[in-house]
Amino acid sequence: MQKTTEDKYLKLKSGTDIRGVAVETETEAVELTDETVYNICLAFAKWYKEKFGRKLGIIAIGHDSRISAERISSAAISAFSDCGCTIYNFGLASTPAMFMSTVLEFDGVKADAALEITASHHPYQRNGLKFFTSDGGLEGSDVKDILKLAANISSDSTEKGDVFDYPFMDDYSAHLRNIIIKEVDNGDKPLTGLKISVDAGNGAGGFYAEKVLAPLGADVRGSQFLEPDGMFPNHIPNPENKAAIKAASYMVINSKSDLGLIFDTDVDRAACVSSNGKEINRNRLVALASLIALEKNEGGVVVTDSLTSDGLRDFIENKLGGRQLRFKRGYKNVIDKAVELNSGGVNSPLAIETSGHAALKENYFLDDGAYLATKIVCLLAKLKKQGRDVNELISDLKEPAESTEVRLPILLDDFKAYGENVISELTAYAAARDGFELEKENYEGVRINIEGGWFLLRLSVHDPILPLNIENDNEGVCKEILRELKAFFAKFDKLDLSGFDKVL
Repeated sequence: MQKTTEDKYLKLKSGTDIRGVAVETETEAVELTDETVYNICLAFAKWYKEKFGRKLGIIAIGHDSRISAERISSAAISAFSDCGCTIYNFGLASTPAMFMSTVLEFDGVKADAALEITASHHPYQRNGLKFFTSDGGLEGSDVKDILKLAANISSDSTEKGDVFDYPFMDDYSAHLRNIIIKEVDNGDKPLTGLKISVDAGNGAGGFYAEKVLAPLGADVRGSQFLEPDGMFPNHIPNPENKAAIKAASYMVINSKSDLGLIFDTDVDRAACVSSNGKEINRNRLVALASLIALEKNEGGVVVTDSLTSDGLRDFIENKLGGRQLRFKRGYKNVIDKAVELNSGGVNSPLAIETSGHAALKENYFLDDGAYLATKIVCLLAKLKKQGRDVNELISDLKEPAESTEVRLPILLDDFKAYGENVISELTAYAAARDGFELEKENYEGVRINIEGGWFLLRLSVHDPILPLNIENDNEGVCKEILRELKAFFAKFDKLDLSGFDKVL
């Protein structure tokens, strides 16, 4: 019985987050029930005491715009109150702001820990819990330990903690405004004359237009979807989503803005659009963030995920004078690697994933979309004085003629061993095939260099899927390679190859 209960909780682990169904649908039952959330929060308080050797005193709680947020927040507040904690209820807040509540003093205190209730860009019926301490976000092993504790826990506190409502997003917005005022150094309205539009996707990011940009003089009237709406009626709040980035591009062109910013639901990711409607995301965003991070860190190492292009490496190393370490997919992986490098005496000022997670050393290695946006806005303000545009700075970035992703589902519950075997056999195939060269510096899956480009097969961090990414500088080559690989994969009867049909 205990094992069944424990499995129910462990199923909610999603990397370094806790996620599950929070709204009943025709096909899904609620996983994040009030009881489940209550027990997880009790378990976090117990884990905190065991890890830090002291009782959890002050915890801050915030949430994104999801329709289940208030219910889950109430269950969390109840649990922490029953633990005797003092609770600051921030209401609608971004994920990075929650961490900053452990760093920035507010109401005369700092939080010992923080909880953001969010499921990032996932559909409306899902939600999740993301915990922070002043050391940063939790590791996957921490989440696992907390979920195991939650499976069999009860409150033994006899005291009730106080609950205070506090508008921390005002404090956090002031913090970002002060960064712009200091860096641009042009009075208390340094963004006067700039038109900057924000697409918040009806998530928690509307504050950036209203509380950061507008008070500094920026014209934000072209902004869209700033109102929180947990049903996300306009587009998925995800800077990687094609419809979302297209909506942001239209926003910039129609409003004749100098820059467009787009955030995901909880604002830990961002992308931007230049004045001509050109999207700056994925490799282009990594290039721009690297330019910003390396300005005062010559020769520094930029840690990225594995899906970056050869042109990006050339830009970072030959244009900017830095070095790129192409590491594993997963924002926590790249952040942890950058932290490890710095601990070992190697200057790494930036960890960034092509999904839009960007963490700068100068900002606690916190993946904060609003902080990245702030750095880009500062850059824009300086360029505007020179009659220049952000897009110019990455014009030398060589981009592939074509790039494609095919996702290959593994039709097994025990998918990891099967997926690793597929990767192993592809590695052997590539090593014996003329024209295929194994990438020497590779940290996940198998990356194979071919004339004019590369392809990468890796095992998804969480799901029973083998994503296959391929890019090339020459038109038509991707399809040739995909046909060959489809024939190679045909011998694996537990692979779903239907994804090839969409691109061939």
